[in-house]
Amino acid sequence: MRPLLASAALRSGRRRAVRSLRSGAGVSPLRARLAGIGIAALVCAVDQWLKVFVTRTLGIDKVGEHIDVLPIFALRFTRNYGVSLGMFEADSEDMRWILVGVTALIALGVFVWIMREKLLGDIFGLALILGGALGNIYDRYSYGYVIDYADLHFGAFRPFLIFNVADAAITIGVLIILARSFLMREKRGDKEPGVRPAES
Repeated sequence: MRPLLASAALRSGRRRAVRSLRSGAGVSPLRARLAGIGIAALVCAVDQWLKVFVTRTLGIDKVGEHIDVLPIFALRFTRNYGVSLGMFEADSEDMRWILVGVTALIALGVFVWIMREKLLGDIFGLALILGGALGNIYDRYSYGYVIDYADLHFGAFRPFLIFNVADAAITIGVLIILARSFLMREKRGDKEPGVRPAES
């Protein structure tokens, strides 16, 4: 009897551990938030390092210059005067600084969200968004445009505009937040009591 009880307790403990890891419940909120800030800083640093590597080390620093890395991928320099993936292009100096201010406010909002968030998965997604935003904000503040270089293409077809690590991090972070929000809504819906059909 005791071995059976011990085995059941072990299985129950494993299930609780798995649930804790999935929800982030075994990590203190403070540590999770600090880890999120660290991830954001790492994303920003990698983004800036790759931009320096492409433009200075490889010398790809003029619009149109490129190096073919794979048949479907090239490092191709371009200047992005808009926000992520070329949206809302700034066609004047005033618009440039407006974009800097707006994106900085958004980044600040994401930072505040991270510092209040308790779920590890959401913190990770937000950290990717924050790191990507900071990388692109630095470019726009320093140069007046964002350096893009990643050119994924299949012949003449390009599923995305030329992008960078910051753009990719922002996109992945947003998808994580949306997916987790959808899944949590589904779980809440499953827990709600169903409506009994009317008796005829």
